[in-house]
Amino acid sequence: MKLLNIPNIITCLNLISGCIATYWAFQGDYRMALLFIVIGAVFDFFDGMVARLLHVSSPIGKELDSLADDITFGFAPSAIIFSYLSQFSILNSQLMPFLAFILAAFSALRLAKFNLDERQALGFIGLPTPANALFWGALIGGLHGYEITFEGMEWCIIAGVFISSYLLISEIPMFALKFKTWGWKGNEIKYIFLLTCIPMLFMGIFGLAAIIAWYVILSAVNSYMLN
Repeated sequence: MKLLNIPNIITCLNLISGCIATYWAFQGDYRMALLFIVIGAVFDFFDGMVARLLHVSSPIGKELDSLADDITFGFAPSAIIFSYLSQFSILNSQLMPFLAFILAAFSALRLAKFNLDERQALGFIGLPTPANALFWGALIGGLHGYEITFEGMEWCIIAGVFISSYLLISEIPMFALKFKTWGWKGNEIKYIFLLTCIPMLFMGIFGLAAIIAWYVILSAVNSYMLN
């Protein structure tokens, strides 16, 4: 087997995980859908790491990675939201849940921009698609699992879809958890984030959604203070 094929195989496993997550989303099992999004995120991490370790890269690998990411981190979370919204009667319209798929389109646009943007070597410009997918998987999984409902919740979710879509392609700098050194200086925001996330780990499935939301807020505040 050519070494070049190993990262591509891992990328395909990411794509397959996204397909399986989508299946569970349409079955209404949002926690299983979230599980396979997490599995896809693991494969997404390792395909790049393996490619660097083997010193291999190719244009097809880059395109395949974006395709897999849009399935796992764009279409799968959209399917989760669509499936969940379908249980509500929104203005007696069955078309409203389809707004969830706007998220998949903006995820694709974010991934395309990422491939062309040379500013994102040490950080991110806009919300990374894996973080967005984990947020929605955890949020919907928690709402469904604990049977939490309130009047107007469906509209809040739709509003959240538009906010997430904006964040994906926004120009807001968001830090990456990459350490060149382990010292405090230069890593203040990263250590603050990691330390403040510890209590959220005890919030169950909602904790993951809270961590992603806190990541966005902290990134925005940090960007504002630096400017």
